[in-house]
Amino acid sequence: MIKFKHLLFSITIASLSIVCAQAQETVRMNAIKANDYGVVYSLPKTSLVLTFKIKKTTYQRGDFYQYAQRYLGVQSPFTEDKTVYELEDVRVANKGIPDKSNSFMVEFRSNTLEPYVYLTKDGLICSVNAAPELEPAVAVETEKTAEPSVNPRRFFSEETLMAGSSAKQAELVSRQILDLRRSRNDILTGEAENMPPDGEAYKVVMNSINEQEKALTEMFSGNSTTETFTTVLTVIPDENNIERKVIVRFSEKLGLVDADDLAGAPVYLSLTNKTPKPELQLSEKDLQRLEGKLREGLVYNIPGKANLKIEYNNQLISNVETDVVQYGSQDVLTKKMFDNLKQPIKVIFYPELGAIKQIIQ
Repeated sequence: MIKFKHLLFSITIASLSIVCAQAQETVRMNAIKANDYGVVYSLPKTSLVLTFKIKKTTYQRGDFYQYAQRYLGVQSPFTEDKTVYELEDVRVANKGIPDKSNSFMVEFRSNTLEPYVYLTKDGLICSVNAAPELEPAVAVETEKTAEPSVNPRRFFSEETLMAGSSAKQAELVSRQILDLRRSRNDILTGEAENMPPDGEAYKVVMNSINEQEKALTEMFSGNSTTETFTTVLTVIPDENNIERKVIVRFSEKLGLVDADDLAGAPVYLSLTNKTPKPELQLSEKDLQRLEGKLREGLVYNIPGKANLKIEYNNQLISNVETDVVQYGSQDVLTKKMFDNLKQPIKVIFYPELGAIKQIIQ
C-alpha cells in the first residue's frame, strides 16, 4: 500500500566558519538470490540549502584616540569598540534528503545478467546497471584579513614608560612615530647616516620601521579586522507554497539570528509552485492498478519547477528557479524493461532529485 503524507515545513540553522562539500559516497548493491533479486532504495524529497556569506568587521579604538587629531592629524579615529556584520551574498543549492515514506524495491528476474544498483550512503538511488555520475565536490572557505596583533607598548621608549599621564605618553609616542617616518624617508632617499649594507638588511630594517609605525599609529587611529564566513540554513518545504516566510533575521550588530529574535530585520523566503499537480479522480480499481504498478516497477520522481525568492531590507537579493520534488509527481519504469539478458538497460539518476538523467539501452 502506498502511503501519502503531508510534509512538514522545517528550518535548521547552523553556523560554519568553513563549509566543505564532501564527494557523495556510493554503495553498489547486487541483486542476488540472498536478497530475492531485489534492491531497496529511497527517493529523496527536496531540501533547499541557503548559504549566507557574511562579512564581520571588528573595530577597536586606540588608547590615545582623544589625541589622534591633535598630534597626528587623524580626522576620524575609531572612538569605540564595535563589531559590524554585512550580508554580502546568498546562494541556494538543492539537496535531496531521504523520504522514508517513499522507499521501494526494484526487482529483477533471477536469470538477468548480474543486475546491480548504486545507492548513496543514505539509500538514495544513483544508477541501475551503470556507474553513477556525481557532481564534483565544492569547497567554500573562510576568508580572513586579520593579522597577528602586535603589542605597541613593547616599542615604548623608557621616557614614555615613565610618563605620568596618558596625555604625556601620547605626546611622546607621536614624536616617536614622526621619527620613524623621518628615518624611513632618509633611507628611501639615501640620506640616512647608517644605510643598510645590502638588500636583505634593507628589507629587515624597513619591515621593522613599518611594523613599529603601524602599531604605534593604531594607538591613535584604532584598528579594524575583517573576516568573511558562511552560515548555512536548510529549509524543507511541504507541498504548499511559501509566501514571505520569515526564515531568519539579520542584525548589523549580531549577524544572523533566529526568526523570532526581533533584534534583527527579517529575511523572507517565498517558494511558488510553477507546475501544479492536476487533480485526478481515480476509481478504486484505477488506484489499485496504480499501486500495483508502483509496487512492481522502478519508481522515480518527476520534480516540479518552483520560483524561489529571498528578500531582505526591502530588496530582492535572490530570485531563482529551482526543482522541488514535493511539487512534482512520480512515474515508473516497468519491471520487464530490465529483462533483456544480452544488453541490460542502464539508468542514471540525479540523486538529489530521484529523477532520471539518462536511459541507455
